[in-house]
Amino acid sequence: MTKYKGILSHHEELRIDYLQKNIHYLNDKEKRELAYLQQKLELRQTYGSQTSPVQESRPSRRKSRSRSLPVEEDEDLLPDWNEDHGKDKWKKSAQVVTDWEENGEEELPTYPKKERMRKPFFVKKEPVAKPKKKKRGFKTYFKWFLMAIGLVLLAMGFMALKGYTSVENKATSEVFYGENTSNGVNILILGTDGRVGETSDATRTDSIMVLNVNNSDNKVKMVSFMRDTLIDIGGYDYKLNVAYTFGEQNNQQGAENVRQVLKENFDIDIKYYAMIDFSTFATAIDTLFPNGVTIDAQFGTVNGYDVTEVDVPDDLNMENGVVPSQTIQEGVQQMDGRTLLNYARFRKDDENDFGRTRRQQQVMAAILSQVKNPSKLFTGAEAIGKVYALTSTNIPGSFVFTDGIATVLDGANGIEQTTIPEYGDWIDEYDVYGGLGLKIDFYKYQEKLAALGLR
Repeated sequence: MTKYKGILSHHEELRIDYLQKNIHYLNDKEKRELAYLQQKLELRQTYGSQTSPVQESRPSRRKSRSRSLPVEEDEDLLPDWNEDHGKDKWKKSAQVVTDWEENGEEELPTYPKKERMRKPFFVKKEPVAKPKKKKRGFKTYFKWFLMAIGLVLLAMGFMALKGYTSVENKATSEVFYGENTSNGVNILILGTDGRVGETSDATRTDSIMVLNVNNSDNKVKMVSFMRDTLIDIGGYDYKLNVAYTFGEQNNQQGAENVRQVLKENFDIDIKYYAMIDFSTFATAIDTLFPNGVTIDAQFGTVNGYDVTEVDVPDDLNMENGVVPSQTIQEGVQQMDGRTLLNYARFRKDDENDFGRTRRQQQVMAAILSQVKNPSKLFTGAEAIGKVYALTSTNIPGSFVFTDGIATVLDGANGIEQTTIPEYGDWIDEYDVYGGLGLKIDFYKYQEKLAALGLR
């Protein structure tokens, strides 16, 4: 497009050509713009100037908003020509351009000047930097870790509930006024000699233990109280294991009565209790450990002679009041629930009740150390739910998830075992029924329990 070359700018040429081609479809603004460009073209074609006199006489818009004098008053700037008609025509055309620029300057399109740039022979491309991958911070990984832990706990809770609901005849909990301790949680474990058909008020405790878990030493501490220890009840000497029987005869408060006796004689506070009879113990072991519990069976001398095997009473297979026997070999072996129960209850070697207490601690330590196996994470949760349903206890179900994992981890750090009284640290005395019992120094063992952190 070069027919207006030297008269209009390139963009003005394009614009006037477009407006002329679409003259029948123009709006008012576009019509005024066409008139402006036509008058500007006519002036420049007639008088050979690319800038109208009015434009040259007007100050720059960028520097001042003031307007130039009217055209009639700027005659000294106009070319001098003699014909009035030509002069009037020029004024009229110039006035159209002036009116457009002054009245419509906000609407006037900007016609940029074309600037030609020489392209360089060689253009160097700047290397494009690859976007850096955002590194996942510690918070992101920590959130994923918490989500994973939450899913595991949720799955364990589901499995535990499944095991709990699978038991039809659930054990009932007893009245128990537990007290907090200053370091960790004390749990009273009672193993009763209840057999099929016997009521609880006719049973006694075969084992009396206190477990201290989640303490500042990150260890499981286990204290066994020998059941023949003589205690004062109402001014008479009774063996410790009858405290449970007396409590059961008093509206089934056996566990609570044992708690009170331990508090009065050993100054120890206990928060929770769990009571397990023969059948529940065997079922719990077989449920938690389908392949049995690994244990190194050891016995003392029998009538002064070393033995490699012993015959133990098999109470769970009693028929018509007759208790058969089971032979257990010494050495490392896998024991099912029934065998483990019989091993823990045996006391016919020369160590008598002390030997039985030692074996009970060994069994408990083996259970705690082997339950930490990761493969039991979910199957173990289901078994725990089943055992929980079979056990008379006041331990809340939430304790298994809030403190159970920490207890298992502490058990891996070691189990600190103590027996009260220690072997030989007693005087033989008779109880109110004429049975041989153990007279001990209670103050001494109160101090020992305090040193262990159980008080």
